[in-house]
Amino acid sequence: MKHSGKAVLAALRLIGLSGVAVIALLVGAFLAKHIGSFVLDYLRWEIVGLWGLFVVFTFYFFRDPDPMVPTGPDLVIAPGHGKVDVVDTTTETEFMGGECQRVSIFLSVIDVHVQCAPVTGRIAYFKHTPGQYLSAMKTDSARFNENVLIGIDAAEPRVEKVGVRLIAGLIARRIVPWIAQNDAVQRGERISLIQFGSRVEVYLPRRAKIKVKLGDKVIGGETVMASFE
Repeated sequence: MKHSGKAVLAALRLIGLSGVAVIALLVGAFLAKHIGSFVLDYLRWEIVGLWGLFVVFTFYFFRDPDPMVPTGPDLVIAPGHGKVDVVDTTTETEFMGGECQRVSIFLSVIDVHVQCAPVTGRIAYFKHTPGQYLSAMKTDSARFNENVLIGIDAAEPRVEKVGVRLIAGLIARRIVPWIAQNDAVQRGERISLIQFGSRVEVYLPRRAKIKVKLGDKVIGGETVMASFE
């Protein structure tokens, strides 16, 4: 599938950088006369062990399972893995053009952090907004935190708009989009990665029928979030 393996490459880059840091620390300790002998004699294996735990966690965090994308007409699937903690009506003027429905998903640090396209269509809007890094557990974090708003002109049904906002958090400070404006996307296709805990919001037209409720655990690329009936 398109963009498959990019999350693993991101993990390998992070592990490589951390490995260089560990080696530099051990080399520095070796060269030092007093502190170095203590580190090498007493903390050498502890440092390597901690790095080993970091490697295991990083591979776990950057896991990227292939979604079982549901078939059927006029479906909107969850773009991210996590817990639905907001289902409401809001105003989104930049892409949706006014009042719309919102479903917000909180991604904890143990959730998969690869996001998928909720519908088939064209990326009609793409905007990165710098901001703060407040806890993504706060449902209003989109107002203040760094975020990327992606607007999709759906091919099914035509003329409908679906918005996806990727929101950075207290720990998640890097949003990595894999798409750009005017790209064509397929339902369930990988579109982005947010590192280490975050939030994803979906904006839907008023006529969309929401299929999830507060507290539901959703699977990105698999769970049917809404439909146009």
